[in-house]
Amino acid sequence: MKRDEALSKIRQITERVAEAAGLEVVDVELKGSGRHQMLRIVIDKPGGITHADCELITREAGDELDAVDPISGPYELEVSSPGVERPLKKWQDWERFVGQKVKVVLREPVGAGRELAAVGSETPEVRSGTPGVRTPGVRAQKTPSRNPAKSLELKTFDGAIAAAQNQTVTVTLSDGAEVTFPFELVSRANLKFEW
Repeated sequence: MKRDEALSKIRQITERVAEAAGLEVVDVELKGSGRHQMLRIVIDKPGGITHADCELITREAGDELDAVDPISGPYELEVSSPGVERPLKKWQDWERFVGQKVKVVLREPVGAGRELAAVGSETPEVRSGTPGVRTPGVRAQKTPSRNPAKSLELKTFDGAIAAAQNQTVTVTLSDGAEVTFPFELVSRANLKFEW
């Protein structure tokens, strides 16, 4: 079985087992190769998971995985919580964590030499922290700005999720500026815990 097929089968099994126990599968990763493979299943639930939750998934999903045998060769199974800086993998994560602080990495920079469109479009947008004033992203020429960060292309940034609707996310940066982008543009993102 190919690696992508194996991961798909593993995800189906673990999601079915987790759902029956009131848990959510956040991520499934298969790392390594040959005799040194690690299958990591990350689970969560409102209020956090317990050691017993991890044991349940290890036992029940592990038994089903052994029966189906989607991974060629030996592997180590690890079941854990996503931690305080949980990755945001699914659209539902963005909706669930509106108001929370996040770190975002996009597949392509916001701006990227084109004029940015309005909120709700398929193109990212950066809005100034000043009400009623929109600041376009980077163009081919430099645009004078009182805040030079607004003129830079944004690909990696931190902020708080202000809105998540219609597969479009708006993140408010620390200076009050907002970045709006389609969910499909996210390369990776995670909650950001303030230590």
